[in-house]
Amino acid sequence: MNTNKKIWLSSPHISENEQKYVKEAFDSNWIAPVGPHINLFEEELSKISENINVAVLSSGTAAIHLALVLLGVRRDDFVICSSFTFSASVNPVIYQGAHPIFIDSEKETWNMDPVLLEEAILDKINKNQKPKAIILVHLYGYPAKLDEILAISNKYEIPIIEDAAEALGSTYKGKPLGTFGDIAIYSFNGNKIITTSSGGAILSKDYDMIEKAKFLATQARDDQPHYEHSEIGYNYRMSNVCAAIGIGQLEVLNERVKKRRYIHDFYNHHLSAFKEINFLEELPGYYSNRWLTTIILSENAKINREDIRLMLLSENIESRPLWKPMHLQPIFKNHTAFENGVSEDLFNRGLCLPSGSNLIDTDLSRVVNSIKNLYEI
Repeated sequence: MNTNKKIWLSSPHISENEQKYVKEAFDSNWIAPVGPHINLFEEELSKISENINVAVLSSGTAAIHLALVLLGVRRDDFVICSSFTFSASVNPVIYQGAHPIFIDSEKETWNMDPVLLEEAILDKINKNQKPKAIILVHLYGYPAKLDEILAISNKYEIPIIEDAAEALGSTYKGKPLGTFGDIAIYSFNGNKIITTSSGGAILSKDYDMIEKAKFLATQARDDQPHYEHSEIGYNYRMSNVCAAIGIGQLEVLNERVKKRRYIHDFYNHHLSAFKEINFLEELPGYYSNRWLTTIILSENAKINREDIRLMLLSENIESRPLWKPMHLQPIFKNHTAFENGVSEDLFNRGLCLPSGSNLIDTDLSRVVNSIKNLYEI
């Protein structure tokens, strides 16, 4: 049994202020999905950009689900989805009884391929099945090709749900991710760049839409002294205690982004000598929070992804393959996909390295030296 300290892929990183805000919540007895810390957390989040309205929720998945509801997605509608992502980006489409259409990635950002996106839209329009929405993911905090994708969205008048679950703190041409879509979402799950234990947020420039999200997230209770319901609602509101954690976390967001980018640069610097190991480089105008540092092994590499992952595991170091594309998942095998082979290739050759902002240089050196030792065997 390996007795080395466990190095996690991306564990929660708590600062000093969260306990102060949580104590306030307990002392004031606001232990409910309503309270002053929810209001303050939403107010602080809204400062990421002008004219952004925010509702904090129980998860990023809940935020995507509400976004679909707000856009009127219903049974047998079609929704275009990034294929190279986590299943939570897609599952809410199934909740609504709709059909996901998967779009493969392009090589420069690993995100949704604009060429395949337009091809899919035209295909469905020709079949009188125009998609109701596009769920666009910014993978591992790296911005998608927003100019091209927004132009296509506008051309065909299909709204975008911007899945920035992994991308809080990232920007495109100086503008924060999460402010480009008709609706956007963040995740505050325990492994994200900031966390509320579990949680998420839905954002929009449309004030009425976010007010409707808050209404739906609290069981759609009508404005009556008794419990009256004219619509189906959901139990999706964030707890005031979780929001208290979020306030403290948001105060150190810039520090967390800076550290994650430092970690990426550390790995890049120390592993760049190995020509088989490649990193996703930033394009001009793209700024990634580097939520997780990823490596891609060359096609003819003598050591494969699993060799590295299993070796790190033996050293008590957690790593993870890149997301397995949704169009390759058993549960989605019967759904339409527009493929080019990019995401499948990235899945086969890619690995996420430990990237938590609470890692110190000694931890990072352990990871680097373990990989170097594997190449020197």
